[in-house]
Amino acid sequence: MGEPVRTRLTVNGQARELDVEPRRTLADALREDCGLTGTHLACEHGVCGACTVLVDGEAVRSCLMFAVQCDGRQVRTVEGLAAADGTPHPLQEAFSAEHALQCGFCTPGFLMLAAGALARDPSVAADPDRLRELLTSNLCRCTGYESIRRAVVRAAGELDGARHADS
Repeated sequence: MGEPVRTRLTVNGQARELDVEPRRTLADALREDCGLTGTHLACEHGVCGACTVLVDGEAVRSCLMFAVQCDGRQVRTVEGLAAADGTPHPLQEAFSAEHALQCGFCTPGFLMLAAGALARDPSVAADPDRLRELLTSNLCRCTGYESIRRAVVRAAGELDGARHADS
């Protein structure tokens, strides 16, 4: 392996300095160096989406990204989705209300995928084809996706209502 590289990144709003080997994935750095085990590893080929996190607001497969690529960047994991006071994010509430999880293994990846998509373009939830395309990028073996779709639509409505209340 290579010599460790000092990498400075912000994870869930907290500045971090990590000494990581150049080939260490972001997923491994988050799980092992930061203790954030909500980012799940499954296929480790970028296919399943269980490891999805947000980097500078964009959904990425953390098993395919090197930690050193995040130097100077903002990373948000499922542990950073809830509000600072612990109030669940509308997506977390909607996933619970719509029974959008069974075993829960894929849930963190779906939550982060949806959070990034809704922040970038809230209208994605209103277009069934776009939403279906978004959600099929992650794999779930348990739910059949319908409850996940309903949860994203529900959360989009709650987020839209909160945006209008703030303006």
